[in-house]
Amino acid sequence: MTSLVTRGRRRLESLPVIGRLLASVSHMERMTLATLAFAACALYAFVKIADEVMDHETGSLDRGILLALRDPNNLSDPLGPPWFEEMMRDFTALGSTGVLTLLTVVVLLFLLMTRKRHAALLVALAVAGGTLLSQVMKWGFDRPRPDLVPHGMAVYTQSFPSGHAMLSAIVYLTLGALLARTQARTRVKVFLLCVAAALTVIVGVSRIYLGVHWPTDVLGGWMLGAGWAALCWLLMLWLQGKGDVEPESSLPPGDEAVPGR
Repeated sequence: MTSLVTRGRRRLESLPVIGRLLASVSHMERMTLATLAFAACALYAFVKIADEVMDHETGSLDRGILLALRDPNNLSDPLGPPWFEEMMRDFTALGSTGVLTLLTVVVLLFLLMTRKRHAALLVALAVAGGTLLSQVMKWGFDRPRPDLVPHGMAVYTQSFPSGHAMLSAIVYLTLGALLARTQARTRVKVFLLCVAAALTVIVGVSRIYLGVHWPTDVLGGWMLGAGWAALCWLLMLWLQGKGDVEPESSLPPGDEAVPGR
């Protein structure tokens, strides 16, 4: 026993300073620190973007990107064939209030059916809180919609931050992160997070392509939504550690020994 402790101490001492620090920190603490760092970076990026927008310093970049996506001889015609434009309208619907509400309800029902009532409550509060935050931000900044090119669909609210980009980030990333926390297999966690991120990006890009948002509107929405999702994930992590939210699902017997799981 003494020899094992001695070898372990020598191995730890042979690591670089950063390696020794990380080795002394638990897996849970590393995840917490990484999530806090991500949330802080995302929220800081949003503040910087908002500051540039309010100072009207993003005009040339926004105009350049919007014009690059249009036929220079006909600004009402986005680049690409008609079917691609229609596909972009389908993609932008993934960030609509109706679709996001329906998806959230389905996820809540799934969590309730799997006896994760506290996780379901946290998801509901995270999505509702994020939606309220989105509306407050839009009212506060009150940025007009782009008038540089014709809009590819009807719009009714303020421009910054993009509601579709922000709400899709809030809903998809929050649901992806919280659902990943209820799963035991690493590959399932990665799959959920990748799908959530891909959907968020697709929705935001479609808003720029259709000319209904400035690119900085979408970027700001992504940053604020991602920061909110990270904070909600961190809250679930903390509550699970306290036992107030259901823990990760356990693997079925024998699955631990199967490679790739």
